[in-house]
Amino acid sequence: MKVANRKIIRKISLRSLTRQKGRNVIVVLAIILTSILFTTMFTIGSSINHAFQQSNFRQVGGYAHAGFKYVTKDEIGQLQQDSKIKKFGLRQFVGSPTEAPFNKAHVEVGYSDQNYAKWTFSIPEKGRLLKEGTNEAATDTRVLSLLGIEPKIGERFTLKFLVDGKETTQTFSLSGWWKYDEASSASHVLIPESRASQIFDQLQTIGDDGLTTLWTMDVMFRNSIGIGDKIKAVLKDQDFQNTNENKANYIATGTNWGYSGAKAISEQDPMAVITIAVLLILIMITSYLIIYNVFQISVTNDIRFYGLLKTIGTTGRQIKRLIRLQGIILSCIGIPVGLILGYLIGIKLTPAVLNILNDVTIDSISVSPLIFIFSAIFSFGTVIISCRRPGKLAAKVSPVEAIRYTDGVGKNKKIRKTTKGASIAKMAWANLGRNRLKTLITVISLSLAVVLLNLTTTLVNGFDMDKYLRKMTTDYIVADAGYFQVNTPYWTSDMTVPEEAIEEIKQQKGITDSGRIYGQSSEDGVLSDIHQFVSEDIFRKNNQLFYDQHDLDTVIDRSERSGDLLADDVYMYGMEDFILRQLTTVKGNLQKIKDPTKKYIAAVYQKNDYDSPIKASHWAKVGGTVTIRYTDKWEYFDPDTGEIFDNQPEERKWERRSKEYRDVEYQVAALVTIPNTLDYRFYGRNQFILDDKNFIADSNSDGIMSFAFDTSKRDNQQISNYLQNFTENEQSQLDFESKETFLKEFESMKNMFALLGGVLCLIIGIVGILNFINAILSGILARRREFAVLQSVGMTGKQLKLMLVWEGLYYTIGAALVSLGLCLISAPLLSQTIEKVLWFFSYQFTIVPVLIVFPIFVILGIFIPLISYYFVAKQPIIERLRKADN
Repeated sequence: MKVANRKIIRKISLRSLTRQKGRNVIVVLAIILTSILFTTMFTIGSSINHAFQQSNFRQVGGYAHAGFKYVTKDEIGQLQQDSKIKKFGLRQFVGSPTEAPFNKAHVEVGYSDQNYAKWTFSIPEKGRLLKEGTNEAATDTRVLSLLGIEPKIGERFTLKFLVDGKETTQTFSLSGWWKYDEASSASHVLIPESRASQIFDQLQTIGDDGLTTLWTMDVMFRNSIGIGDKIKAVLKDQDFQNTNENKANYIATGTNWGYSGAKAISEQDPMAVITIAVLLILIMITSYLIIYNVFQISVTNDIRFYGLLKTIGTTGRQIKRLIRLQGIILSCIGIPVGLILGYLIGIKLTPAVLNILNDVTIDSISVSPLIFIFSAIFSFGTVIISCRRPGKLAAKVSPVEAIRYTDGVGKNKKIRKTTKGASIAKMAWANLGRNRLKTLITVISLSLAVVLLNLTTTLVNGFDMDKYLRKMTTDYIVADAGYFQVNTPYWTSDMTVPEEAIEEIKQQKGITDSGRIYGQSSEDGVLSDIHQFVSEDIFRKNNQLFYDQHDLDTVIDRSERSGDLLADDVYMYGMEDFILRQLTTVKGNLQKIKDPTKKYIAAVYQKNDYDSPIKASHWAKVGGTVTIRYTDKWEYFDPDTGEIFDNQPEERKWERRSKEYRDVEYQVAALVTIPNTLDYRFYGRNQFILDDKNFIADSNSDGIMSFAFDTSKRDNQQISNYLQNFTENEQSQLDFESKETFLKEFESMKNMFALLGGVLCLIIGIVGILNFINAILSGILARRREFAVLQSVGMTGKQLKLMLVWEGLYYTIGAALVSLGLCLISAPLLSQTIEKVLWFFSYQFTIVPVLIVFPIFVILGIFIPLISYYFVAKQPIIERLRKADN
């Protein structure tokens, strides 16, 4: 039979709330802190994600979901019919300037339609986009600055650039411009489609480079979830594919990695999921402990009230609903306040966090409603879960048990017998054992903040600067500007560092040591003049990523041979002694390669993210022999007819073979790894090292790829200022990197983790202290009658306060000891996981945070019980006995 009693339950619940104002304040504060934690975390997380997305979009050069690259007009017409594509934008690449003043700036000339210009941040802030049939152009402020052109509508400027390998000079009229974004990887000069066609006609461009004259089609889907899968679906539906470029229906595609949220969902990065889950669970556990403890103590104090409700027919289910309703009412007060305060704290902390991070927009504060929705859901869920167990306790108690119930004393009460007598400390210890669950929860709640603080300290202290700086072992590196650009695929002969520039740099005060790195040079960087001879198995392994099986067989058939060995591309270095000292020797003796009487060589292992050598990346073994062919002159021929050409033909199919060459046999002296900043900065081929003298003598090449040096600390800033001026004004084709840049990056990352961990520890610490205060205060209130009885039989107020102090110390000292134990167990275990994630982390044992917190806990254990007792002890003993009996 159902009774319409919900209204009565609500009324009882409200009245019960009104007479427990102290408890309500603590619960509301706990709910507010819980909401603050969730909201702050979601605000900072969402804002960081938003900032990184915006930063990624700027680096990528746009915010389109994906793109189809190097497509024809017919292919565009077919692709645009797919219903999954909501919008699309088109761009046609024309060319790029490479000479000064653009040798340090990547600039692309081309046509973009309205959508493509908008999605790539290329809409003019002043003026407008160009009109068809005109000589207009729009660009950014960096291009105009490099050209020395004043930003003014109608201003004419001349640009010299390469179109499919052919140089052209064109004059344009400025129709509009936008501010250059430092994060962008390239600048754009937008011209009309008609002007692009005109340039192609003038130069008879046919697009030999596989890029010029073709189109890029950027697309927007309905959302950014599963972009990669949507691209594959579009290709499949339109009978295209993006896996085998040797097939006729191949279309290259690109997915915008800037959509980090979409990436996380589609790839389901386990570390990201685990990190978020751990944070959420940690906050929920911490908040659960205090809210559960408050309701548990409240139920214990009001157990007689619930027993009386049972006697008049209230069911256990109704009592559970009554307690749950109290939690809901208090949530309606605490959660909105917590959401507001949490968001305010979040938007205050976010700029500090973003300022620590590199290359993100500091004012990228997320205003997503999902922040408040998820924060409210998690906060409310924590409250409801916290009410379940106290509700079960109140529902199960019988009326008879309720009348004689005292905190921690029930049917399992045991009488202790001792011959050692009683003491205040023993009484305090016995009191904690009366409600072991409450004691355990309070101790754990206090311990969590300390453990988290210790783990944060362990994490931050474990950031190993030496490991992080392994990729930058020298103080400075000077090279051609193109060497440092990520879009430079090869090092070419026109990128050598002039010897006179090096000599001038070496004249500067403060340089303590230096060295040159010589590279193998060729006209285009693609066709090397140096090759190694390897077995067919090694050749296939080295080239399997570049060819399918059929094409690889063809390449093998046409490759030059020396007996059973095939000529394969190789990267060679010549290094002076200072550079050789920066290498890591995995096996062998690197010093042998400086022996002028013998031919020694060092083979280079590639490295993984943790700076460990990938031994499968090179076939050479210490003590083995390597044959290197240095070709001085090539012979070009038709592979089908065998016809020999005098020079490299431009419009005929051709291959080449060595005509004049030297084969040099070396013995492998060592296997080494090279710091990332000192290598070619591209991979794909086996690499070998000679010392500088042998390299120049054997290769007939003295092209300097880079110049690295160390400086004294006191002269470091002066050297930085000098190089800044030197590479901008005197040798503008050069650029430099410094260790200082990597140090700032390292410190920023370290400070970010310290800030976030510190804020989380602070809030969880407040929750823990609040839980401790509640445990002490509620324990005193619940035992008012007991204290009055003890004082009535002779216990002095001083003894009673001393007993409460001992209870507080047992709580806090116990929490400190538990924290110490958990830190000793958790820190080494978690550090093993962290070392797998952060390659620059080195575990360092520490318990300093526990030692620092210990005296704070002792102070809390003394003063909080005394302050709590002060408010109770104001009433006379008779008055307290009378109220307790009522």
